[in-house]
Amino acid sequence: MTTRCSWCGDDPLYMAYHDEEWGVPVTDDRVLFEFLLLEGAQAGLSWITILRKREGYRELFDGFDPEKVARYTDRRLDKILSNPRIVRNRLKVYGARKNARAFLAVQEQYGSFSDYIWGFVDGRPIQNRWGSTSEVPATSDVSDRLSKDMKKRGFTFVGSTIMYAHMQATGMVNDHTTDCFRHAACRNMA
Repeated sequence: MTTRCSWCGDDPLYMAYHDEEWGVPVTDDRVLFEFLLLEGAQAGLSWITILRKREGYRELFDGFDPEKVARYTDRRLDKILSNPRIVRNRLKVYGARKNARAFLAVQEQYGSFSDYIWGFVDGRPIQNRWGSTSEVPATSDVSDRLSKDMKKRGFTFVGSTIMYAHMQATGMVNDHTTDCFRHAACRNMA
C-alpha cells in the first residue's frame, strides 16, 4: 500500500495532484504564474475546490499567459467574474490582472520570474523532514520575506501563508512527510 501525505485523502484528483505535482520543483514561468493565481484564488477555500475549477481557470485566463492577462479590460474581467467555472470573487479576479502586471515587471527586472522567486531559496529546494502533517508550518521566514517583497512590487493575495503554499506546490520546499512515498523522490529532484 502506498503511503501519502495525509492531507490528500482518497480523492483521485487530490491524489494525482499530490503524486504528480506537489513538491516538484517548477522553473517554468507560465506554471509559476498559474500557481500564483490559483493559490490566490484558494485564499479562504480548500485546495480541492481550486483543483476542481482548474480547467475553468486555464480556459478563462488564456492558459495563464501573463502578457494576455495583464491586458484584460474591466469588461473582460467582469465577464470572467460571471462564469461559475471559477471562484467568483471580484477582488481575486481583478487581482489576477494586477498580479500579471507585477509578474511582467519582475520578469523585466530579473529576466524571469523563476530567477526572482527561486532566489529566495538560493536556487535550491528547502528539504524538510516532517514526521506528520501536523508538524508542517503554515508560513516560514522565507515565505514572510517573499510575501513582503512581492507586496512591495504590487502583487495582491500574496500573504505569507499563500506564498508558503506556493513554495510547497512548486517544489521550493519539500514538505512531503518522511513516510510519504514522494518525499525521497522530491528530495532527489533538488
